[in-house]
Amino acid sequence: MDEDADLLDAGPFYHGTRADLSPGDLLQIGYSSNFGSRRRANFLYLTATLDAATWGAELAVGDGPGRIYQVEPTGPFENDPNLTDKRFPGNPTRSYRTRDPLRVIAEVRDWAGHPPEALQAMRDHLAELQRQGIEAIDE
Repeated sequence: MDEDADLLDAGPFYHGTRADLSPGDLLQIGYSSNFGSRRRANFLYLTATLDAATWGAELAVGDGPGRIYQVEPTGPFENDPNLTDKRFPGNPTRSYRTRDPLRVIAEVRDWAGHPPEALQAMRDHLAELQRQGIEAIDE
């Protein structure tokens, strides 16, 4: 883990999902991922931007509504290599991952989704990656 990551970004941090959570709940690794083939998640993902959390909430698998939570990391975190090294050098999405639990602070209720055409374009892109056998999250 990048020991200096928490010095690089003080948050606040967010997590987008379809899970129905409450303040004080802990998100932990070891469950099925919200994305791709739903493999066992080895990391939890967090971001310091509502836009990145919005993508997480909109693209997560499941039947419930997308939700965004303000979260607090309970341990060290690092830049998310799925985004920073491959797509966005320098981490402009302020996206991170951790193996330690994330504590839910509060639900963010006043977020707006992406326009339908942008959301469909992202879904089409992810479907094409899946068709090619490429996992969006490879850990």
